[in-house]
Amino acid sequence: MLKDTRPNRQMSFNATFEEQLNHKHPLYVLAGKINWKLFEEAFAKHYTKDFGAPAKPIRLMVSLLILKHIRNLSDESVVEQWSENAYYQFFGGQESFVAAAPCEASELVHFRKRIGEEGIELIFKESIRMNGKDANEDSGTTDTTVQEKNITFPTDNKLYRKIISKSIAIARKEGIELRQSYTRTLKKLSLQQRLRTTKKGKKQAKKADRKVKTIAGRLVRELGRKLPAGKYADTLLLFQQALSQQREDTNKVYSLHESHVQCMSKGKQHKKYEFGSKVSITTTAKSGVIIGALNIPKNDYDAHTLDAAIEQQQRLTGTTIKDLFVDRGYKGVKEVRGTAIHSPTPFGRIPDTQKRMLKKGFARRAAIEPRIGHLKSDHRLSRNYYKGIKGDNINVMLAAAAMNFKRMMNIWKERLVIFWLRFMQAVGSFFCPLSSFPQHKMTF
Repeated sequence: MLKDTRPNRQMSFNATFEEQLNHKHPLYVLAGKINWKLFEEAFAKHYTKDFGAPAKPIRLMVSLLILKHIRNLSDESVVEQWSENAYYQFFGGQESFVAAAPCEASELVHFRKRIGEEGIELIFKESIRMNGKDANEDSGTTDTTVQEKNITFPTDNKLYRKIISKSIAIARKEGIELRQSYTRTLKKLSLQQRLRTTKKGKKQAKKADRKVKTIAGRLVRELGRKLPAGKYADTLLLFQQALSQQREDTNKVYSLHESHVQCMSKGKQHKKYEFGSKVSITTTAKSGVIIGALNIPKNDYDAHTLDAAIEQQQRLTGTTIKDLFVDRGYKGVKEVRGTAIHSPTPFGRIPDTQKRMLKKGFARRAAIEPRIGHLKSDHRLSRNYYKGIKGDNINVMLAAAAMNFKRMMNIWKERLVIFWLRFMQAVGSFFCPLSSFPQHKMTF
């Protein structure tokens, strides 16, 4: 007989929202381990009780930031999925299921700006504390990578056309009448630039490029004459810098809306140049807990980033790493803030015990490479959508905090699997002793 398909609409009068969930679920366990009161006390200073609309709960906003980077979601997606996922809601402190969005996606932007880099660092510090003894090892590894900014591949023609469009927008906003908008001229020039790869069209395309640059310079100079003194001064200075820069110049402008972006060459065969900012990642040698995640605004030499990276690690953990293993990019530095720096150079005459220790440390150092890969592919470090240098700093620490939280969630999940495997082994050995079937013996 088929099972009755009539829905049972009767719900228990005694079951609470917490009792209906799986208590072994990693998000359920994580919700009980995080010290939410720490965030509520630290962020209370950013709110007032005298006026204004009631704010969203601090735990809710912090949980959305954590979930966003754990699940690799956008602001819009994490808000949408929160209304569909009971574990997300319990993680955010909800006492009953609510089939509605917790807030607008833009409120996450305002909350990040409100708590600033100091608040994000507190979340990162809590993720380190969650890992317990694994975060307090004597040795660690450090490496640098690039977090790319959300900009297109920069070319001179793109910059010139953006300068033209922004100059026209400023003129319309301020009620300035330009001598010419160059709309039809730019359309003709874009057609000439299409045949750049052909033999006959190459010369014509270069000539069109020079014409576009000339038009951009005319509009910038006209705005400089007609705008009041001091108004849009920084914007016009940025336009002039982009127009005057040459191929071999340093501190070039690659994007008008993210003018601090740096061009970095990391020696990758598939991607010769990356446009963004440098990031220093520090992990423990054995367990791989991220104990330092620092954004470097400039394209500094790797060894010059060690002082700031170790200072952050000591501030967050309260301990000093004895040995730090790095690659050849850090060559030339032996000791920073009480931490010995080891790079793969010829050992020379040293005791065999120390030589074995160094070989083991350098072999273990390679483990930081896949961790950086997971930071990029799983926790939103590959492309940074937050604005400005502050956005760079926030994105790095949130990605590192999410990976630390995810590490503990994976550990709890593995423990649950091992528990059930051992339980099934015990049940099987009771009904069918392993002595009669030695080939099926299970070990853990």
